[in-house]
Amino acid sequence: MSITGKSVKLGDNINTDFIISGRYKFAITDMKELAKHIMEDIDPNFAQKISPGESIIVAGSNFGMGSSREQAPLVIKEAGIVAVLSGQFARIFFRNSFNIGLPLIETDTSKIDEGDQLQIDLNKGLVKNLTKGIDLKIKPLPKFMQDLLAEGGIINYYKKYGELKI
Repeated sequence: MSITGKSVKLGDNINTDFIISGRYKFAITDMKELAKHIMEDIDPNFAQKISPGESIIVAGSNFGMGSSREQAPLVIKEAGIVAVLSGQFARIFFRNSFNIGLPLIETDTSKIDEGDQLQIDLNKGLVKNLTKGIDLKIKPLPKFMQDLLAEGGIINYYKKYGELKI
């Protein structure tokens, strides 16, 4: 599985309240509307920086910490983000993201800058920074996780296959 896109850079310790502010948790239930407010407590113009289907969030370490708020990965996916790269993800955020088919990649992101063109090869365990001509190694994802991503998440996978094939 290969993913390409342009980086949108964030720092360390991006919690679920930064991804989507708690003030919207019950006020807005439509994901398309909620996606307009992605990361606005960090950067009020963040949603305008995203090119749906072409943007990859690149953050430091500890991405997705905080609550188990399922809206956080849903909003990222609804905003059109194709993947998230970070030095480390909070475990429950990691699982929630794969459940909905949002690829999360753990790697050293210090050599990626805002606007760098990236190509992620999940089979080979490689992120190519095409802008800088460098390769970053990642741990290849197990086949069953790649299968979940290919089907758009666990619900679509179960609808198609009826069971998880590990």
